[in-house]
Amino acid sequence: MVFYFNARPESGDYTIFMGLDKFENEELIKYGFPEDIWFHVDKMSSAHVYVRLHKGQTIDGMSEGLLEDCAQLVKANSIQGNKVNNIDVVYTPWSNLKKTASMDVGQVGFHNSKMVRTVRVEKRINEIVNRLNKTKVERKPDLKAEREAVNAAERAERKQQLREKKRREELERLDKERQAELRSYKGLMVAENMTSNKQVASGSKSLQELEEDFM
Repeated sequence: MVFYFNARPESGDYTIFMGLDKFENEELIKYGFPEDIWFHVDKMSSAHVYVRLHKGQTIDGMSEGLLEDCAQLVKANSIQGNKVNNIDVVYTPWSNLKKTASMDVGQVGFHNSKMVRTVRVEKRINEIVNRLNKTKVERKPDLKAEREAVNAAERAERKQQLREKKRREELERLDKERQAELRSYKGLMVAENMTSNKQVASGSKSLQELEEDFM
């Protein structure tokens, strides 16, 4: 089971989601998207909360409102973290999550600690948590199939881009050949004209020769 929430409208069209338990968390870790940002209460047990950014958007491009929604939701879904104030929430791109065979189900580490951000949450804000919960939808998605479908679409797009690139390169090659032929033709015409002028000059008598003929 995966729970989906709508972020505040003024932040844009974003979906925040989290797994029901560590088994769903494992699936989310395995079949995440490059645009996913992962949230967790630092040094405490909590839900794994994600937000899917738009293509081309980076973690530093998140608005404060969207960041606050994610941080409040992850705090509210931490048994220990929900009871105390001034907790830290860590967040990082999905691609930075590290999973090894020795880790327990749902447990993760990081490839690069420098890519991990931290936001301080002073206290739970019920207004935000209640607003998010009103948009909550439960689904049982086939995360593997969703990821494979996106992969297939991306492969098809890359193939189309490659075909377009090859087509442009072929058109450019043909155009260069045509331009080269035109330059060669013009050069030939100039050479022929120069040859004709020389022939006319060589075929004409000089003034001295004409005077000698007259004499």
